[in-house]
Amino acid sequence: MLTGLFRMHGHLVASHPWEVIVGTVTLTICMMSMNMFTGNDQICGWNFDCPKTEEQILSSDIIILTITRCIAIVYIYFQFQNLRQLGSKYILGIAGLFTIFSSFVFSTVVIHFLDKELTGLNEALPFFLLLIDLSKACALAKFALSSSSQDEVRDNIARGMSVLGPTFTLDALVECLVIGVGTMSGVRQLEIMCCFGCMSVLANYFVFMTFFPACVSLVLELSRESQEGHPIWQLSHFSRVMEEEEDNKPNPVTQRVKMIMSLGLVMVHAHSRWISEPLSINTTVGVPQVGMELDHLLPRRIEPEKPLWHFYLTRMITMDIEQVICLALALLLAIKYIFFEQAEMESTLSLKNPITMSAPALTTRRPAETCCRKEPCPPQALSLAQSTPAPAPTNKSERDEVIRPLSAPATDPQPKSFFVEGDEEQEQKAEMDQQSLLPPKPRDLDVCVAIINNPELGARFLSDAEVMQLVNSKHIPAYKLEAMMEKPERGVAIRRQMISAKLPSPSALSTLPYADYDYSKVMGTCCENVIGYIPVPVGVAGPLHLDGKQFQVPMATTEGCLVASTNRGCRAIALGGGAKCRILADSMTRGPVVRLPSACQAAEVKAWLESTDGFQEIKEAFDNTSRFARLQKLLVGLAGRNLYIRFHSKTGDAMGMNMISKGTEQALNTLQLHFPELQVMAVSGNYCTDKKPAAINWIEGRGKSAVCEATIPAKVVREVLKTSTAALVEVNISKNLVGSAMAGSIGGFNAHAANLVAAIYIACGQDPAQSVGSSNCITLMEASGPTGEDLYISCTMPSIELGTVGGGTSLPPQQACLQMLGVQGACLDCPGENARQLARVVCATVLAGELSLMAALTAGHLVKSHMTHNRSKVNLQETPGTCTKKAS
Repeated sequence: MLTGLFRMHGHLVASHPWEVIVGTVTLTICMMSMNMFTGNDQICGWNFDCPKTEEQILSSDIIILTITRCIAIVYIYFQFQNLRQLGSKYILGIAGLFTIFSSFVFSTVVIHFLDKELTGLNEALPFFLLLIDLSKACALAKFALSSSSQDEVRDNIARGMSVLGPTFTLDALVECLVIGVGTMSGVRQLEIMCCFGCMSVLANYFVFMTFFPACVSLVLELSRESQEGHPIWQLSHFSRVMEEEEDNKPNPVTQRVKMIMSLGLVMVHAHSRWISEPLSINTTVGVPQVGMELDHLLPRRIEPEKPLWHFYLTRMITMDIEQVICLALALLLAIKYIFFEQAEMESTLSLKNPITMSAPALTTRRPAETCCRKEPCPPQALSLAQSTPAPAPTNKSERDEVIRPLSAPATDPQPKSFFVEGDEEQEQKAEMDQQSLLPPKPRDLDVCVAIINNPELGARFLSDAEVMQLVNSKHIPAYKLEAMMEKPERGVAIRRQMISAKLPSPSALSTLPYADYDYSKVMGTCCENVIGYIPVPVGVAGPLHLDGKQFQVPMATTEGCLVASTNRGCRAIALGGGAKCRILADSMTRGPVVRLPSACQAAEVKAWLESTDGFQEIKEAFDNTSRFARLQKLLVGLAGRNLYIRFHSKTGDAMGMNMISKGTEQALNTLQLHFPELQVMAVSGNYCTDKKPAAINWIEGRGKSAVCEATIPAKVVREVLKTSTAALVEVNISKNLVGSAMAGSIGGFNAHAANLVAAIYIACGQDPAQSVGSSNCITLMEASGPTGEDLYISCTMPSIELGTVGGGTSLPPQQACLQMLGVQGACLDCPGENARQLARVVCATVLAGELSLMAALTAGHLVKSHMTHNRSKVNLQETPGTCTKKAS
């Protein structure tokens, strides 16, 4: 609820920036005017004689105060510098300056309205400057600056408010309560300072939550591109900022500690102000008398001896040395910020180098004629392009756009299949906003090492050639390129450049795409040393009528006729009333091999594992390793003194190899406690069996065991499948049963189950290698019905190994295919149900494919259809790289 309120507030402020800004400025001016009218015009030393009390001022106090003032000035300077890195040099800085000014004015006016004296408060102003934290503005601005449209700006500011608003509110509350403790100290000067500090914190909170987001929204709205394609203000760094929402989310433990602290401080304040207040009444008895005695110390009006301007000029000339130091430091930093900051930034970036910066918000529109795909350059052209500096910027505003830190290579709206861009002059002009000056040659290795090890610089300040130099010198491991670069895609691009130079054909990778892919989902999960991705055509077969539901089945394949044939089988099943499927068993297996000193001892271990007590102890150790892993049974085999233990376990919606391997390892540790002489040879002893043809999977099952059946009416067999039931039954016996037995097949009593399993596995992010065991299937056909002309078909698959979480199922394209089937992710209501449903779909799809292919074989249509739909149209003799008789 609280998050929703802050989101609504942020959207309101971002949607009406003019109203909020005008309202804030008007309120500030009104309060200043009220302060002017309600205050007095008495100026000590000019027209008012203020009695002075003699104080002993120590030189150490002056030094400490001067140092504090200088620290406050430098602190504010660095705050502005941080804002300047987010975007414009002046606009956000002016917004921050107005924030500070408004906070000070608000606090001063409120203190004045409360009849609090500000005498001596000027000595404490440096401490109030230290209370101002513009990093809050930076954090909120990061959300807005990552937007590419004004609507997205409003949404991002609203999201930033929902994330940061509760934290800002709690921080302001804690600061006020902590500083407010000083108002109960009894020391008048400290009470005034702490009261002013509390008001300053509240004013900061008010301005940060209203004026600043409105100002950022207005700045980005004014910087939108005009109809000519040029932004009104060149805010060159706005587009680089990316939101870090996870980093900005508050730590729950810290939030709880702050809440407890706030409650404690509230109790302290309540006790001091409400309970202890009556005790202080007696202390006011002698106040009138004391006031009468001190009347002679009150200030008196006098006639001024010189004009007001002369009075202030004299006071400025006679400033103390500490005041001169603070004023000089402030002026020097202001001059540096205004006149020299840009030059230093340009010099730094030109040294650190650089390449392009992706700017989605300010991307220049590419002319239509340059949107087509271009042939890649060979490595020689690449080296020439890198060694040739780009044209120097002609003016300061152009430098603001061109010289930027390195980022990932800019990408077109359409995916590219190349990794080196051409040197066409027209394209360089169109991409000037995304190109930066390259150094004439790679810098020294020591300089590059210093840059890559500097957390504030990093890889974005290095060119590709310099990164490759660091890889070749072993300062960057080649397999860590994605992690070391600012974007994983750039690491992939650099690896492609390094690999291309070592290939027989330098342009071999030109048609292997790599851009526009989320490699963060691949790193550490799916693949290493990535150089691109393979786009595989995905077809859809369906609707598949299964258990009263309809499914559109995605199939990734390059075999023509496969999807069309499966689609025909789905139609025949639908006309027959649909298929039915049941899961017979659900258990993934892992079969480690252990060794005992003798075969007799191995037999003893086998007997203990098969006993009730032994199994229960192993099961307890196994189940404690996961929320979903549940050991079901053990199958123990013995060969000499080697013992093979096959663990059967449920694994929820995951395929579960890692899960069950972890449990197996823990179970073996427990087993070694009872049999210390037991030696674990391997956690996998091929008794599982994984990714290999094995009779144990065919007999005992592995993963999901399923059976699917359907009855196809005789009319459908004749009109859709173009054959007869009797012919289908005869061919099935001769081919799938007798033929497979003659071949000594294990689990291969089918026509092409592996075709369907592999196609679905690739589309849905499964391990394609597990199609070896998962395609174990026996297809049975028989005549049925009153006349014996209907066809009954069933497919039994005992070892379907799959899951809907983990591995390739985390990739967005594969998740899309799982969502087509309604099984993406884990099932919250019934863990494991999504994986079982996917297994049912696989088994039913295999049945559809078997039905159609067997009909094609029976009718003699197989060769004809493949010659029509599964023949390559490419002339192999004209394909470069083919080996011909003449060439050999």
